[in-house]
Amino acid sequence: MGTHRIRILWGALLAMVIGLWGAASPALAYDNPELLPDHPTPVIDLARVFSETQRERLEESLGEVEERTGWKLRVLTQYERTPGLAIREFWGLDERSLLLVADPRGGNLLNFNVGDAYFAMMPRTYWVELQTRFGNQYYVKDHGEDGAVLDALGAVEICLDRGGCQVVPGLPLEQWLWTLTTSVLGGLIAGFAAYPRKEGETVAWAWLLLLSPLWGMLFGIFGIAPVITRTSEWLPLIRNTFGFLAGGVAAYFIAQVTMGRRLQSETDE
Repeated sequence: MGTHRIRILWGALLAMVIGLWGAASPALAYDNPELLPDHPTPVIDLARVFSETQRERLEESLGEVEERTGWKLRVLTQYERTPGLAIREFWGLDERSLLLVADPRGGNLLNFNVGDAYFAMMPRTYWVELQTRFGNQYYVKDHGEDGAVLDALGAVEICLDRGGCQVVPGLPLEQWLWTLTTSVLGGLIAGFAAYPRKEGETVAWAWLLLLSPLWGMLFGIFGIAPVITRTSEWLPLIRNTFGFLAGGVAAYFIAQVTMGRRLQSETDE
């Protein structure tokens, strides 16, 4: 019985050693300078995300951006192989460097290694929004991995040319729909607050002002501010304003009719 237990212990120990060796051996690939190209390039496409033509155009574009703005943009795509820390020395990454890493193995395709100097122009919330907008699985499915990387870089280039951004430029459809929804909801609250509660009254200004922090926040902060900070187009702004007014008018008359019927029924009783 003792011999049998010893064999079990030795077997478990051997299995643990083999498992640790197997788990540790791939880690060698996470710092492998042999994967680096033998010529200078701002793009290392180990995951084969880009076509040859796309890669050449991207290299040319990143070179032009660096020459025009003085900011360094670098792209690394990887799947199972990565040069790891060797990439820093190869590209000379510093505080004015941005490294975009595209790796489809995670929940989000995009990761950013942002130099400290970038944060003076684009805050940390900008990079979180950039990652969630272009790197999410739905965007990648609709636009492809190459499209997600190129669109994210395009947003960064726009902000570099502008001298900085507080939010990611552009208004995606889903975000605009959210701003439209909050605008309509703000209008409903304002319309309900404004319906007359006294005889001879047209607008209940006291109630309208009392609830103004609520409908003002829904319309102004959540409905208008995200639009004007992300796009210069007038159409989304006009639609949100119309949604607010339509919601307000609808709530005003619905509340007026409802209260009128209630008063009429009370009078009949």
